[in-house]
Amino acid sequence: MRIVVDYRPALRSRTGAGQYLFHLVRALATGAELDITLFSSSWKDRPLAEDLAQLPAVHVVDRHIPVTALNLLWHRLEWPPVELLSRGGFDIAYSPHPLLLPSSRAAQVVTIHDLDFLAHPERATAEIRRDYPGLVRAHAHRAAHIIVPSHYTARQVASELDVSPARMTVCYPGAPDWCPVGDRGGDGRRRHVLFVGTLEARKNVEGLLDAYAELVRRCPDVLPLVLAGRAQPESARWLEAITRPPLAGRVRHLGYVSDQQRRELFESAALFVLPSYHEGFGMPVVEAMAAGVPVVVSNRGALPEVAGDAGIVVDPDDRDALAGAMERMLMDDSLAAASAAKGVLRARQFTWPQTAAAALGAFERAIEAQQA
Repeated sequence: MRIVVDYRPALRSRTGAGQYLFHLVRALATGAELDITLFSSSWKDRPLAEDLAQLPAVHVVDRHIPVTALNLLWHRLEWPPVELLSRGGFDIAYSPHPLLLPSSRAAQVVTIHDLDFLAHPERATAEIRRDYPGLVRAHAHRAAHIIVPSHYTARQVASELDVSPARMTVCYPGAPDWCPVGDRGGDGRRRHVLFVGTLEARKNVEGLLDAYAELVRRCPDVLPLVLAGRAQPESARWLEAITRPPLAGRVRHLGYVSDQQRRELFESAALFVLPSYHEGFGMPVVEAMAAGVPVVVSNRGALPEVAGDAGIVVDPDDRDALAGAMERMLMDDSLAAASAAKGVLRARQFTWPQTAAAALGAFERAIEAQQA
């Protein structure tokens, strides 16, 4: 099977979608006998050498075409076909986002991580606001198959875009192959409460800071809060808030962190908190569970599906409930230990080989659909 992948989301500063893409490609490349071509196009960003070292079996086509210009051509004109830019023929043209990768012959597969841009376009980037809401339904119906990261997202796509569940495949992301930290007390590892994610309204950063301020009021000696994730223009008010009491000196913003820094942050965390309003999956939750870190998540989106019974699930709009959940996990060692143990078992249910097998099944069904 010849597969071309739009690899641009994985070029730099990878957030959830970029991480998903890189690990999926790596798992596909080390599994079945596939002919994989990574298509990259940017004026300044090139595929990372350390990534390509982990993908020795793939071909790379790298064009110096600005992302914005190519997206405008692809999204609005659906031209040029990827075969013309890659000078090759393919069976599958795989897009890691909801809009089709233009192709003259290949079966087209798209990924829909979530539909937050439909309900809240104000949270999306300008390009997504311009193209996704108006095009996603038509592209979803024209795709030969659709990959989604959770059953929650599958239900959303079926409901909002009127897509048959038979045309979708759930491909859960995998957990990292980390060894869980065993004894989380008395070894110097319980250093902070951790949030990982882009600082944006969808992640409910403001609610987290309000709840943490309440926690500080209740427990003056509480561990510091670390925010690891890229800031957005809307983040300014939150970053300013952490410079003033009661958060000053207690909350640190690290910005975007490398994979190694990310692992170290999880391994030294006493608690991971993700109170998002909407997540199509929530990869940091699986990372926390894999590291043996207890979790507190919101009851929105796919987060209850991902965490299962491993953590505490709360209403993200209830400041007191969120503060109380964090307090219980930090003050009750037996509860935290039980949550961590359940989380380790839960994380083992998510593996990248399983993700790749599910994606390969989606590709096979896409080819069958195109030939029907």
